[in-house]
Amino acid sequence: LKSLGRLNSFRQASTDRSFYAGSDDLRVNIQFLAGWFSTVRLIKVCFGRFILVSAGSVMRHHHCIMSPKTIPFSEDFLFRQLFDTQSSTYTYLLADVTNKEAVLIDPVLEKAERDAQLVKDLGLNLKYAMNTHMHADHVTGSGVLKKLVPGSRSLISRCSGAKADIYVEEGQDIEFGRHRLEVRATPGHTNGCVTYVCHEQGLAFTGDALLIRGCGRTDFQEGDSKTLYESVHKKIFSLPDNFKLYPAHDYKGQTSTTVAEEKQYNPRLTKSCEEFVKIMENLNLPYPKMIDVALPANKVCGLHDLP
Repeated sequence: LKSLGRLNSFRQASTDRSFYAGSDDLRVNIQFLAGWFSTVRLIKVCFGRFILVSAGSVMRHHHCIMSPKTIPFSEDFLFRQLFDTQSSTYTYLLADVTNKEAVLIDPVLEKAERDAQLVKDLGLNLKYAMNTHMHADHVTGSGVLKKLVPGSRSLISRCSGAKADIYVEEGQDIEFGRHRLEVRATPGHTNGCVTYVCHEQGLAFTGDALLIRGCGRTDFQEGDSKTLYESVHKKIFSLPDNFKLYPAHDYKGQTSTTVAEEKQYNPRLTKSCEEFVKIMENLNLPYPKMIDVALPANKVCGLHDLP
C-alpha cells in the first residue's frame, strides 16, 4: 500500500458505478484496488481497519461494483432527456446526427413549443412525435407538434385506442436515419403500453410499464397487475443487464436506471407475481387529477379545445 502513495489521492467523485468503504480519515476505492491487485485477495476497509477478503466475498457483499458497464452512445446518436415539472413527465429527443432525422418520445402539450424550438436549434428534421401509451396524467404534445414542425407525424400503439398517423405493433422497427427502435408490447398499465428498445445504443424507453424502483398503476384504464408483471419480466427484464432504462415519469428526481438495478432493487417487481398483485391491490392511490381532461384529449392526439 505504501507504494501506492497517498490513498486519498485516489478518491474520485461518487457515481453509480463506484463504491467507497472506510473510516473518515481513510477511504479506499474498492474498484481501483480490485484492478490493481488482480488476485483472489482484496483489501477491504471496515471501521478503520484493514481486512483481507476474497474477491468472491466482495462480489457477494458489494455486487454493485461488479455490475456490467453500460453501452456508450455512438458518435452519430443524439440523446436529450427533457422534463415537465407539472406532470413529472420525461420527453426524449433522439436523432441521427448524420442525416438529422429525429423522434420525440412522450411529448407534453405545454412543452411542445420548447421541443419544437430545440429541434429547430439543433437543425433536426422531426420524423415522429410518438407516445409509449395513452397517458392519463397529461395531454400529449404530438398533435400540436405536427403543426409546429411541418412534416412530422404522430405515432402510437394500435392497441391504445388513440388516433395517430402511424400505428405500431409488437416487433416492428421505427427508423430514424440509420438508427432504429424496436417496439415491444408491454401492456398492464394500459392495453396499449409499449417499450421502445434501441439495441445498438443499449437503452429502452419503458413508458409507465416500468418506473425507477416502481411501475405504473393498474387500478384504471384497462390496468391488470398480472399482465404488467409478465410484461416487465418477459419484455424488459429479458434485455441485457447493462441496458439503460428511461421511464416516462419520475417523482423523486432520478433520471434513469438499468435492467440489472431493477431486477435487484425494484421493491415490487422483485416479488413473486402473487405478491406483486397484492401490492398493487393495496396501493390506495388517489384518483388522477388530469384523467378527465387527458384521456379524451389523448384519444384525438391531443388536438382539442382545452377548458
